[in-house]
Amino acid sequence: MTERRIILEMGTGNDLYGEDYTKAACRAVQDALHHSSIVLFKSMGLDHREMRVEVTVGVQRPERVDAERVASELPRGRAEVSVVHGGLNVHDPDNATTHVIATAAIAALLHLDRDRWRLSDRASSATAR
Repeated sequence: MTERRIILEMGTGNDLYGEDYTKAACRAVQDALHHSSIVLFKSMGLDHREMRVEVTVGVQRPERVDAERVASELPRGRAEVSVVHGGLNVHDPDNATTHVIATAAIAALLHLDRDRWRLSDRASSATAR
């Protein structure tokens, strides 16, 4: 069996007044999660605990993100969180504050048997043999 990415979602989140990079990262993950509904598990009788979830969060100060807290935002699967340099800080000199913007990409991966699944003649759907 080969591990295959079954979904990729992106999101953004921010913390406008607290310069809390973890809060912005969690909000980015929640934004990405709200863009999807993975019905594959129930429809195909798959166990969601078998899913590996790769989360990549980009912020300007990666060392200030609590990756375990970000991982706790995921309702299913085994989370792996990487925090990298990215996102955006917007400085407001008039109010002496920095607005933190985080970006997140969430990839869900499952081990799938290539011999059991193939693309149909219409490349938009997968069918079992």
